[in-house]
Parts: sequence; structure tokens; C-alpha cells
Amino acid sequence: MSEIAIHLEDVRKTFDEKEYVVNGLNLDIPKGSLTAIIGFSGTGKSVILKHILGLYRPTSGRIEVLGEDLNKMDNDQLTDFRKNFGVLFQGSALFDDMTVLENVCFPLSEHRRELSEGQMVEIASRKLQQVGLDSKHFDKLPSQISGGMQKRTGLARALALDPEILFYDEPTTGLDPILTEMVDNLIVETHHHRTGITSVMVSHDLEAAFRIADFVAMLNAGQVLLFGKPEVFFETDNELVRRFVAKGMKKT
Repeated sequence: MSEIAIHLEDVRKTFDEKEYVVNGLNLDIPKGSLTAIIGFSGTGKSVILKHILGLYRPTSGRIEVLGEDLNKMDNDQLTDFRKNFGVLFQGSALFDDMTVLENVCFPLSEHRRELSEGQMVEIASRKLQQVGLDSKHFDKLPSQISGGMQKRTGLARALALDPEILFYDEPTTGLDPILTEMVDNLIVETHHHRTGITSVMVSHDLEAAFRIADFVAMLNAGQVLLFGKPEVFFETDNELVRRFVAKGMKKT
């Protein structure tokens, strides 16, 4: 059996002590895999992502990431542990008043203070080149580059600290089909370029999830309804999964 990068055991979360957004969720994400998390709106996809990142603490249950129990960490330890993570946010979340290069240098200046400014610039430049961004754009502000370039910049920043786990939070929401395909291909290329990296993608785009992911987890009512390789979702007898997949794939 593959080594597990992320282990969630009977995780429950309530914000009002009445309704559980996550309700007894169990999930193991294999190390080195590209795993997509899908499901109806309001099923807890983003909440689970925030638990794995340590931004939320569970009401009950166990969360282990890279063999470490997040529940046993205080806030300072969690902050330090997050250096193992890279996140590409839905809207790229670039700093408007920083250039492309400065955006990628930011995590280095926060967490790798032993590096000189020149070393940070060298690393940031290399990451930007890895995601296919030409150096002529390095000194531009986010507002001066295209949406595709902003995604590439966001991914370069996520890669700046050479993370062991990369998270993608709805990476193609609101994008046109051509840009969506570019982002999907960029995710695949990045995953295969870094040996051993674990990638986790929260997505509403079923076509992309089934096309590029090694494993897919479908959430419903705060639990994992089905987990497995993409073909499992087309072979299942579960009527709810079949209807969700059929409706989600109709748009393509």
C-alpha cells in the first residue's frame, strides 16, 4: 500500500454546535498522487481543505499530514509546518502592489530569511521560468499581465519553498475554456516535474478531475461518498454519484 501523505479519521466540524459541516469524514490521500476533491456545493470541500492546512481545527477527529498530528501543534508550530505546503488560490491572490517577481519572493522573505536578496531573486526567477513565464514580465504588476500569467505567477509563488504538498483551491473557477485547459495542463506538468510531490485539487470541474487526477474523492453531507480512481465513478452503482457525474459531464 502506498505511503499516506494526508490522513483524516472520523473528522467532525461544527461552527454553531448544532449542525455539522463535516460529519465523520475519513480520507487517506496517497503520497505522490494527484487527488481531486469534488462534490455538491456546501458539502465541505473547502472546509476540509482548511482543516488540512491547519486553518481550522476539528471539533473532533484526527488529522495527520506527512505523519504529523496537526491537533498536537500550537499556532506557531502550525505556521512553521505550513512551509511544507504550497497553495494556488482560486483568484491567484497576488499582492496588487508587488511586481510578479516580488510576489514570488514574498514567501522566501518570510520563511527563508537566511537567504540574501540576490539568492531570493534567483530562486523566484527560476520558479517563474519553470511555470513558463517570460522574464520580460517579472517587473510588471498583476494588473499589467493576463489572467493566465497571473495563474502562472500564483503557482510559482506556491512552489517557492519547494513544498511537499501542493493545494489547488478551485483553480479554474470563472475561467474561459482555453485558459481552463492551460491551467489543467500546468497542474499536470507541475505534478510530474516534481518527483514525489503530492497534489490536492478542490474542483467543481468534473471533466478536469477525471482527466488529470490519479484519485478522486466525492464528498456529500460532510462525508466521503466515494473514493477511488476516476474509472470507479463511471462503474459505481451508487445512484447519487451516477447522477452527479452525469450532470457534471453534460457541460462538456
